[in-house]
Amino acid sequence: MRTARATLRRPATTAALTAAGLLFSAGCSSDGGGEPAAGSTRSSESARESPDGAKPSAADVPPDKGTVKVARTVAEGLKSPWGLAPLPGGDLLVSSRDDGTLTRVDGESGEKTEVGSVPGVAPEGEGGLLGIALSPDFASDRLVYAYFTTASDNRIARLLYDEKKPERRQLGAPDTVFKGIPKGFTHNGGRIAFGPDKQLYAGTGESGDPELSQDRRSLGGKILRMTPTGEPARDNPEPDSVVYSWGHRNVQGIAWDGGKRLWAAEFGQDTYDEVNLIKAGENYGWPEVEGEGDDADFVNPVAQWTTDEASPSGVAVTAGSVWMAGLRGERLWRVPLDGERRSADPQAFLEGEFGRLRTVHEAGEGKLWLVTSNTDGRGDARGGDDRILLLNVT
Repeated sequence: MRTARATLRRPATTAALTAAGLLFSAGCSSDGGGEPAAGSTRSSESARESPDGAKPSAADVPPDKGTVKVARTVAEGLKSPWGLAPLPGGDLLVSSRDDGTLTRVDGESGEKTEVGSVPGVAPEGEGGLLGIALSPDFASDRLVYAYFTTASDNRIARLLYDEKKPERRQLGAPDTVFKGIPKGFTHNGGRIAFGPDKQLYAGTGESGDPELSQDRRSLGGKILRMTPTGEPARDNPEPDSVVYSWGHRNVQGIAWDGGKRLWAAEFGQDTYDEVNLIKAGENYGWPEVEGEGDDADFVNPVAQWTTDEASPSGVAVTAGSVWMAGLRGERLWRVPLDGERRSADPQAFLEGEFGRLRTVHEAGEGKLWLVTSNTDGRGDARGGDDRILLLNVT
């Protein structure tokens, strides 16, 4: 495993930081809508474009009011599910936060097969085996990426998946891609995904130390962007840093729309949870601001909720809207979009029907997979929990 030292610098308008480099390998909340925020204090022209220079989509603006229908229950009896990755052919991989295992779910029958355990996972509090993602070249390399908590940090590793091997023995040894993300009993972040640019993005938490979010030398409270081997992406805001955006509290949801714009869910503390449009190099304010503010140094959320209405985890984009899963709020939120702004007030669905909602993932246009989270120690588990639902949405 090759290691390298990456230094992080403040923009040229501020003093350069001294030599507190961040070690990474080449080869990261507590659960807390009211009136939503109106948008950023800055114009969209003043923020950086996405890495591939994407322009707003020409897709039609969705209707102000949408619909959600539960098409079917895909699977039941999952323990502390967290991450979800669709496999070619329609099956699903699901991570168990507390068991540190990956399970394959048959997309039609719901039959579950334990693929294997991820060595080194040290579950505690909100930490454990969290987000998962397939390599952009999964068809040829069969690599699964996993974000997990160890005894010393949060890290990302990739594992070879061989479905031809016996049950529970289908995972190869983890190859650490990136390490050194702060860990805590809470606020470990944990969502990972490959973007349209085939770079790996990771949402991290500030591990209970709010000051880390405004410290650009720290990996805590950030959205990170790196190559599949863990190097800083070449066109990041700072060429020697994986930090893509900062000033976050605990990012557990990231997803892209049809215009290749990045959206993220943000846990608030006592006041507001957020959905943000993520721009390279921008500061999202925590802990100086929670929810909408009037400081032009920070980007305002596109939508916000009181913490008892949301406590968001996963997000997905389909049918022209951001869809956000709520843990404490026990509901699915819809935020209709018009380019970089919301086109109408957020709308809640499934309130209290399935308990805590952890992960939502696009299942094709107008469809979503939704994963409950009632066996995580904070929910009230009922018969069949936890489960994966297939939704039809507009």
